Amino acid sequence: VQLMESGGGLVQPGGSLRLSCAASGNIYSIGIMKWYRQAPGKQRGFVARLFSDGGTYYSDSVEGRFTISRDDAKNTGYLQMNSLKPEDAAVYSCNAMIRGSGNSDFDERWGQGTQVTVSS
Repeated sequence: VQLMESGGGLVQPGGSLRLSCAASGNIYSIGIMKWYRQAPGKQRGFVARLFSDGGTYYSDSVEGRFTISRDDAKNTGYLQMNSLKPEDAAVYSCNAMIRGSGNSDFDERWGQGTQVTVSS
């Protein structure tokens, strides 16, 4: 089972991007999905969390601007980022608890990350 992010790129301040996190492999179900980000010279930080029941939680820095969602039929999670600021620039990584087919437990998986640059 693997996770792969896409959708990163260069955007001007105030612009929007939607990141995707696609899970592939023999998947039975996906539990909690999260997004993290890491800017150069900084530690990786939490961005958003989406529970299986649809509940969400955001860091204060992105609350009201970012929206986390998922499409279980596509085994894909999303992070819609609006009103982007230069300080949002970072490598964004998704994290998910995934239960593979034939497994009874959920395993934690990380994607490789996608770069988001916010600059005029």
